[in-house]
Amino acid sequence: MIPFPRRDLPLLIVGAGVVASSRSASAAEDCAGTVFTADEGAASISAVDLRTGQVSSTALRVTPHNVQAVAAGRRLFAVGTAAGAHGAEHARANGRLVVLEPVSGAAPRIVAEIAAGRHPGHVVADSVGERAFITDSEADALLIVDVMQRRVVASVPVGDYPHGLRLGSNGREAWLANVRDGTVSVVDIAAGREAARIPVGPSPVQVGFAPNGGRAYVSLRGANAVAEIDVRTRRVLRRIPVGSGPVQLFATPDGRLLYVANEGTRAAPGTTASVIDLAAGAVIATIETGRGAHGVVVCEFGSRAFVTNLYDDTLTEIDVATQTVRRRLRVGRTPNGVTWAPV
Repeated sequence: MIPFPRRDLPLLIVGAGVVASSRSASAAEDCAGTVFTADEGAASISAVDLRTGQVSSTALRVTPHNVQAVAAGRRLFAVGTAAGAHGAEHARANGRLVVLEPVSGAAPRIVAEIAAGRHPGHVVADSVGERAFITDSEADALLIVDVMQRRVVASVPVGDYPHGLRLGSNGREAWLANVRDGTVSVVDIAAGREAARIPVGPSPVQVGFAPNGGRAYVSLRGANAVAEIDVRTRRVLRRIPVGSGPVQLFATPDGRLLYVANEGTRAAPGTTASVIDLAAGAVIATIETGRGAHGVVVCEFGSRAFVTNLYDDTLTEIDVATQTVRRRLRVGRTPNGVTWAPV
């Protein structure tokens, strides 16, 4: 978890299926496939079949904070610490990278578990899924994992409490948001070193990129804003105000829009996603998603965005063309990270 007051996990009944729907599940066929959520409170991964709306889950031995589809959806990577570890125990627990195999219309299968530092926050991978890149928030490091060898092969020092990360469009750099020192670290992967550290603003949480790779975007939880960075010059160009406590963000494939999940705080949960017009640098829509909006992803076709809601235990599906909610589906308890795969 990022370093904010611990959330009280609501005792809700977790089930599968649609909570509310404005259209039938079959209407989502232009964005078919599966959305996976990392259910930190339930120690599970939920798999949402977008054609049917059916939700199935896989129990894990870790409390997953993030999940990422890799290798065109042939593998899933999830990271977390030992299930049941909280507070100081959470920081001391052995982190794990869990490798899963998606199964069409069913729960994913666990393939392997790999030791991954003390407190893994987020994971991304190269295009073929041979190397995974993990932020270790307690060690202030980027871990590079050889998935075939099932071991960490490098640990690169970065800023204070790295959390969300993404790879640059060329795959040669990893950009990490350092929550506690207000910076973004740029890591040269081949050299295994931090190439730059960019001041961005208070409490950066996640990094995203425009599809052409020319701009990076960073959620600033402490400023209720998103910072836009010129990737070449590594300078902040502007800050764009969004909702309360922004966390994850994701651009549409055409590069026009950026979706930002506004989590807010435990005492005053955010309930919206902000939609930024990237050319204008301004919010053009604010969509009610659910309490504690946290994770966000856009499918590769660009027609749907998906937001996890921590305190409602739900996944919200958004129609990108109309900026309206199509349906909400109940997933596992306290869903955090989210990813889409064409399986």
